[in-house]
Order: sequence, then structure tokens, then C-alpha cells
Amino acid sequence: MEKAVTYSVVGRKNPGDKGAPVKYYAQAQARGVMGIREIAERIQRECTVTRADTMAVLTALEDVVSEGLQSGEIVRLGELGSLQLGLSGKGAEVEEEYHVGLIERARINFRPGLTLQDALANLSYERVPVKKTAEAGEEEEGGGMGV
Repeated sequence: MEKAVTYSVVGRKNPGDKGAPVKYYAQAQARGVMGIREIAERIQRECTVTRADTMAVLTALEDVVSEGLQSGEIVRLGELGSLQLGLSGKGAEVEEEYHVGLIERARINFRPGLTLQDALANLSYERVPVKKTAEAGEEEEGGGMGV
């Protein structure tokens, strides 16, 4: 299994200064997607539980995490990290004028735990070409200009 993080170099304009020259930045490029079935298969190889048992636990975990977030709890997943709801919306001039209609959306904030923080400590990187979409010839992952 490859361990290097692949990246492409993409040019980006400064949205705050339209006249500024383009600067070039690294943009992570995914090698693929690891779905829940792949996770279950990998866990099966690491311990004594079957893929079916792992799938049952992971499916239940999805439900329990969703319920916890919906009830306003911080969900701690051990050394993996924690999930907590955050809110975005409009402000009121004074506290008494604030009402629930000013809340525009909820989002999920993830705070990585030590396991994930440690995983980032020793990364290696490999430059790859910018990925293009088949139809439009544009970048697959947003944020760049395709240069």
C-alpha cells in the first residue's frame, strides 16, 4: 500500500486582490475512496472479528454518532478524535433581538485525536499531474485554475 500523499501544483488568484499575480500551491490528490466495506475488510485482517461483525458495528456507530450529534453531545471516538455541532448564521445587534430564524445551518466540527495527529507527523509527499475531468478538462478537485 502506498504511503506517500500525492499532490498537484495549482495556480490560485487572491480573491481579496484581483490584480495580484497568481500564486502556486500544493493541492492534495486522492488516490481513491475507502468505503465502509473496505474499512470492514481491513479491520477483519487486523483482528479476530469477521467482516460481517465489523459491518454491523460500523453501521451501528453511524446511528449512534448521528443521534449523539442531534442531541447536542460531543462525540468522542477515542484517540481518533471528536465530533461536535457548530452553528452558522446572522448576528443580531442586541441579545434580546436574537431569534432562532437567524441560524442558517448546522455543521459538524471534527477535532483529530492523537492517533490522527501522529499520523500526520511523518508524511512523505509525491508530486503528480493535476487531475482533469473527462468532460470539461477542468480540475477534479476545486480551488485551482488548472495551470
